[in-house]
Amino acid sequence: AAPVDLKAHFAVIMTHIQVGELTWAVDFADASYRTVARGKASGVFSVLVKGTGAATTDGTFADGHLVPVASRSAVSDEDGVYEVRMRFDNGVLSRVVDRGAPPHKERVVVTRNLLHNVADPLSAMLIPFGNNAFAPANCKRTLRIYDGRRRYNLALSYKRLDKVRMKRGYSGKALVCNVVLHPIAGYKVGSLVVRYLAGKDDLEMWFAPIAGVAVLAPVRALMPTMIGTMDIRADEFVAHKAQNKP
Repeated sequence: AAPVDLKAHFAVIMTHIQVGELTWAVDFADASYRTVARGKASGVFSVLVKGTGAATTDGTFADGHLVPVASRSAVSDEDGVYEVRMRFDNGVLSRVVDRGAPPHKERVVVTRNLLHNVADPLSAMLIPFGNNAFAPANCKRTLRIYDGRRRYNLALSYKRLDKVRMKRGYSGKALVCNVVLHPIAGYKVGSLVVRYLAGKDDLEMWFAPIAGVAVLAPVRALMPTMIGTMDIRADEFVAHKAQNKP
């Protein structure tokens, strides 16, 4: 299949005011992929990080499976400024290098036994599908995520079909999944994330297919907060075949 590029832009809306943005690019070439995200605002870098961030992941894509190989992220958040690099061998996390201020001592320790069968945040959000992008079964999964400091699960289940319309790119059906956040380790006991988001059943993620490859990517996320619902919404979602890639 020809290589495929996706370029997406997201606005972060809180109480009808844009408070941030996120850019996300995904390149599929041969049997590999690269995904790059940059953002600034609460919740745009990953569901759990407040501040600014940039992340890149390289991996393999074959037989309907995305397998991360290397992930790099640079973050400024409540922990300070730090950089994390992760290495995966055959999809198994094998090495983590954390440069920056150490996590707060009150955080729940991330032990090695919690890191089996995990993915980086960017790879986890890309969902391969079979014949039907909008089949309810595509929502039936648990995303086991480790970002280098925090370990959490996102339990997805089918909610409904909806529609999206972008300023540029995709317009059409969206698969809406209900999301339940399960923090596991790397958080301060009693943190706002644990108190106000963990275990709630009113989070949503909307997914749309990337044209030219059988993979779903997020186009919208709705997260309740203490002051209203945060709406992370794609206004550009453009995929095309990159015929001239080397």
